Amino acid sequence: MSDALWIGTYHGRHDGTQATATATHDDTRTEPYAWTCTCGTTRTLPAEEGLHHSAWRHTHPTLMDRLRQRAARYRRALQSRRTGSLAS
Repeated sequence: MSDALWIGTYHGRHDGTQATATATHDDTRTEPYAWTCTCGTTRTLPAEEGLHHSAWRHTHPTLMDRLRQRAARYRRALQSRRTGSLAS
């Protein structure tokens, strides 16, 4: 059983999929505040300050974040095409 206390849940989207980040507080950890997303990303913080903002921003990326994500997907697709065509 975990000693973590629920602080908040953030529902949104990123990378084209649904995402839910859950913020918790656990005094047994070295950094007691943390949030965990359904995508597998986790962030820990020493204080509650910034916890809600970072979890919200993870599940609600800004336009610049979305453009960066799209560019990264495009680059990965190009690179996989290049390596696939070189191997043939």
